[in-house]
Amino acid sequence: MTALDLRIPKLVAVIGGGRMGAGIAQVFAAAGSIVCLVERDPAAAAAARDRVAMGLLRATEKGVLTEPADSVLERLLLVDDVSVLSADTDLVVEAVPEDAALKVRVLAAAERVVGEQAVLASNTSSLSITGLADGLRRPARFLGMHFFNPVPASKLVEIVTSPLTADSARDAARSWVAGLGKSEVVVRDSPGFATSRLGVLLGLEAIRMLEEGVADAAAIDRAMELGYRHPMGPLRSTDLVGLDVRLAIAEHLQRELGERFAPPRLLRDKVARGELGRKAGQGFFSWEAS
Repeated sequence: MTALDLRIPKLVAVIGGGRMGAGIAQVFAAAGSIVCLVERDPAAAAAARDRVAMGLLRATEKGVLTEPADSVLERLLLVDDVSVLSADTDLVVEAVPEDAALKVRVLAAAERVVGEQAVLASNTSSLSITGLADGLRRPARFLGMHFFNPVPASKLVEIVTSPLTADSARDAARSWVAGLGKSEVVVRDSPGFATSRLGVLLGLEAIRMLEEGVADAAAIDRAMELGYRHPMGPLRSTDLVGLDVRLAIAEHLQRELGERFAPPRLLRDKVARGELGRKAGQGFFSWEAS
């Protein structure tokens, strides 16, 4: 793809350069967009750039990048504040931690700077899109674009609409997802949307089974991979997402939907010990060699 592909926004802002934000920045830059990646802290900005560069290197090694990685990286601009974003920005994707107040704050700050044509999106995996929209002046231009980890390899983007989301914003998001070579599902705003609600429920039950000694982690995952053709078992998937992230989502869904989403003690204990999954080197599996 090139920057002339009309399905790709010309100018994208990504707020937050962690694993998800860096992945989102990478796929848009690789598709031809100019990407402004917002990180206030210089060390965090450098780490975000390194994540994108490493992701592009892996894409090159796999033969899925259509131009030199250095050329793609030239389309990545690191900025330290949303106030410097261009009024010509087509899409803003917020990818900060799952804190509603923080998300509203950065989205509202971006909304004050970008033009009225811009679509604002949250990468939240569970927070209410309608609730976040309450803090914006133009809620019709706001929706959820829930990417999955790892973003470059994942084929799905969940587009979440509130009752106020305009059809034009939804349609633009669908077109951009197609331009990235990914598929979309459109769901209405509800706790956990479609993917988190189902994925978390399966993951929590797998953790309870491990806690009860039904089988070991490898056997539980293999049962779902071979028996139900899941590409990855629920425990390894939890490691990939992050046990702290899964715990936070489960607690949110417990408040919204009831006790069937109550986090097992084993999950709480592992998070308390810092066994957060792949990013920490240990979760339900060891990732020390990853």
